[in-house]
Amino acid sequence: MKQQDIDDLKQLIEFLKQYQVAEFDLDRGDLKIRLKFAQEHSPSANLGELVRMMQSATSAHATTAAAPAASAGTPAAAPKEAEEENLHVVKSPIVGTFYGSPSPGAPSFVSAGDVVEKGQVICIVEAMKLMNEIESDASGEIVKCLVSNGQPIEFGQALFTIRTA
Repeated sequence: MKQQDIDDLKQLIEFLKQYQVAEFDLDRGDLKIRLKFAQEHSPSANLGELVRMMQSATSAHATTAAAPAASAGTPAAAPKEAEEENLHVVKSPIVGTFYGSPSPGAPSFVSAGDVVEKGQVICIVEAMKLMNEIESDASGEIVKCLVSNGQPIEFGQALFTIRTA
């Protein structure tokens, strides 16, 4: 990768961060770049680390470069506390953006300590400009919301823990 390309990539990264873009994909011939920025509360690599990663990928003739990934966005396993306390975990049925209330400034659908019934709307996930109401798949008390408002979420990612009755 040429120095000019690296400088252009730095400018692109700064632009994406300025406008709080969570993910970005670029595919031009044999060059493929996927940037996925960490959430504010997650540790992230600085630009120098990103440049070093890209240069090492270029020297190995790799065609993919990646930016820091959000550690909170992995749907791998349910939280350990859910397993220890026998809590039910509500997982996202789709990829999208999490919203805890029906509109900005409105009260949340649910919060910790609320009792919910199976089928009750507990959040919204926006996917492709469609607002999808997510319903609780168990009755009980909301113990914890595991994601923050406006956070990108993945299929199968844990959203809430519920202590079943």
